[in-house]
Formats: sequence, structure tokens, C-alpha cells
Amino acid sequence: MTGPAGAVVRRPDGRSELAFRREFPDRVDDVWAAVTDPDRCARWFGRWTGDARPGGTVMLTMTSAEDGGGPPEAVRIVDCVPPHRLAVTIGVPDAGPPWEITAELAADRDAPGGGTVLEFRQVLADGFSPADAGPGWHWYLDRLAAVLSGGPMPGWEATLAATGPLYPR
Repeated sequence: MTGPAGAVVRRPDGRSELAFRREFPDRVDDVWAAVTDPDRCARWFGRWTGDARPGGTVMLTMTSAEDGGGPPEAVRIVDCVPPHRLAVTIGVPDAGPPWEITAELAADRDAPGGGTVLEFRQVLADGFSPADAGPGWHWYLDRLAAVLSGGPMPGWEATLAATGPLYPR
């Protein structure tokens, strides 16, 4: 896994997005399963149930001690091309428009044994600060890396201290 590679970038349509690149030694199929299988996804992000097909909606329940316990959130599957692309919108109550999120996975041709490059992006709604989501996505992607490697889960406070300054308000 690479370090906290993340940036705020301008899209061709003029909107901003958070963009992260992570490299894993695991094969694409394994990383895809960790992102899309409900039981594996629950280990680092949240458990989902429902109609997991393009155009379908699943209900996502966050599972971390920091974010868990709240009501399920509606997640609409915009695009799904296993094992390479997943695009969703997440309805966030009282937080403005849904979050537009994309995960793209590709074989890392430079990794011995076939690693994976994950490109993760969230389009930012007008007026939404990168500081309100950037550190959280770093933390969740570090949690994904911990699940894949069998390592310890990262602490939220340490992640916030390390990545919060990357996203000034």
C-alpha cells in the first residue's frame, strides 16, 4: 500500500473531487471482493443488503466503532463492471446532495505476483469542504489495507492528525 496519496483535483466539468491512489500486493479479484462482498466490506467499512446491480439500491450500515450504530444509508449502484469499476451514490441525510463515489481497480503491472492499483474518487458538491471527507477516506482506505494484509486497524485520531492538515478549511 502506498502512503496517504490523496489530492483534491478539478474535474473537466469544473467540479472538485477527492482522488486517492492506493497500491496493494493483493490480486484484483481479492481487492474487488474486499470492496464488494457484504461480509468482507463489513470488516473495514460497512455491511450492505439489497439489490446490488446497476440501477439497484442497497442499504449500507456502517460497522466501525467510530461510525457504526446509525441508521442504514441508501446506496444506489450507478455502474458496476466486476472486478474493475464500481460507481455509487450515497444518500447522506441532512448533508446535501448524495455523494458520488467511484472505485476503479487495475492490475499493477509493476508489482511482482500481480498487485492491484485502486483509484478511489468522491465528487465534492459545491461548498462541501474536502476537510469534511478527506481524512475519513484515508482512514477507511487504511482499514481496507489492514483487512487485506491481516494487520492492525488504524486509529482514527492518528489518521486525523496525519491527514487533517492535508485538507485545510
